[in-house]
Amino acid sequence: MDKKFKIDSKCKFTDARIGRIYTQHGEIQTPVFMPVATQSTVKTLSNLDLIQIGVDIFITNTYHLYLRPGIETIVKAGGLHKFCGWTKSIITDSGGYQLYSLTKLRKITEDGVEFQSHIDGSLHFFSPEKIIEIQNLLGADIIVCLDECVSYPSIYEYVKTSTELTLKWAKRCKLRFNELNSKNQLFGIIQGSTYDDLRKYSLEKTLQLNFDGYAFGGLSVGEPKQIMYEIIEKNTCLLPENKPRYVMGVGLPEDIWYCVEKGIDMFDCIIPTRNGRNGQAFTSYGKVNIKNSIYKNDFAPLDIECNCFTCRNYTRAYIHHLFHAGEILALRLLTFHNIFFIIGITNKIKEAIKKGNFLEEKKNFFEKYNSKNKNEKF
Repeated sequence: MDKKFKIDSKCKFTDARIGRIYTQHGEIQTPVFMPVATQSTVKTLSNLDLIQIGVDIFITNTYHLYLRPGIETIVKAGGLHKFCGWTKSIITDSGGYQLYSLTKLRKITEDGVEFQSHIDGSLHFFSPEKIIEIQNLLGADIIVCLDECVSYPSIYEYVKTSTELTLKWAKRCKLRFNELNSKNQLFGIIQGSTYDDLRKYSLEKTLQLNFDGYAFGGLSVGEPKQIMYEIIEKNTCLLPENKPRYVMGVGLPEDIWYCVEKGIDMFDCIIPTRNGRNGQAFTSYGKVNIKNSIYKNDFAPLDIECNCFTCRNYTRAYIHHLFHAGEILALRLLTFHNIFFIIGITNKIKEAIKKGNFLEEKKNFFEKYNSKNKNEKF
C-alpha cells in the first residue's frame, strides 16, 4: 500500500492535526481512540455496538491470543478479522506490556523473552522475529515491535540497558517484517522511561529504522502526569510530520486533549471500559460513580448532553439498581456510554480543528468537565 497516512488539516495555534491512516480494512480518521479488546473483544460489547458508537479500530493482544485460543485456530478461521467477525481495522500489541505487568512470569534475554503462561504454567519463548511472524499470521492492519516497557520508577542504568535492548529488537523486527513482505503497517516504539537523554536517544535511533508510525511506550505506568506531559511535549515535535504518532496506554479526557494539542494522533486505554465495569461513567460534567447512594432516586440520564443508547433509554436510578442487583446489563450500559463519550471527544476535537477553534472548544469542555457538583443538579 503506497499511501499509508495523510494529514488533512492542522490547527493554526497548536500542533493539533486531523489525518487519515489507510489500512487493508479501511480508513481511520485521526485523532483516534482505540478501545482495548485484549481477547479480540471489547469486554461486554458486541461488534455491532462498536460500529454504532463509531469505532474504526481496536487494539488486541498478541500474547493473550497466542496462548488462547492459539494462533493455529485463528489461522484456520481465516485470520483474526474473520475469527472475531470484525470488518474494520485492528492493531495488535506485541506483548511488550506483559513484560511490565507479568514480571514474575517472564525472563528477558537479548534473544527475546520467555513467559510462563498465566493460564497453565507452560513455557513459551518469544523472539522479536516470532512476534512479527505471529502478528503477521493474525492479519492485523497495524503491528508493533517487541519492546520492554519498564516500570516507574526504574534506575537509570537499567533503563539505559533496556532502551538498548528495545532498539536491538526493533532492528530485528523490521528485518523480519521486510522478509515477510507484509501488507501490514509496522510501528516502532520509543522507550527511555522518564530520562530525557534516553528518550531522545531512543527516538533518534528508532527514526533511523523508518517505521510506518511511531509510538511512545512506557508511559502511564505510575509516573506523575506532569512528567508524562513533559515527555510528550519534548519529544512529539521531534517525530516526522508525515507519520502517525501514538501514545500507548493513554486515554483519559484530559490526556487526549493535551496530547492532541501537542500533535499526537492515536491513543488506547483500558480505563473507559474497566472503570465502566466498576460503576464509573465519564460525563460532560465530570465523573459519576453510579453505585453511590445519591443516585438511587435520580431519574436523569447519566449525561444530559449525551445521545448514546444508554443515555437515551436509561436513568441513573435504573443503572444504580442494576449494579446493586449484580446484573450484567449494568456493565454493558456504562461501558457503551464511556466508549461513546471518549470517541465523542475525538470527534469534537476534529470538528474544532476544522473550524479553527480548538483552544476555545478545549476551554469550553473543561469548564463543564471540571465543574463541581453539577452532576447532582441535572
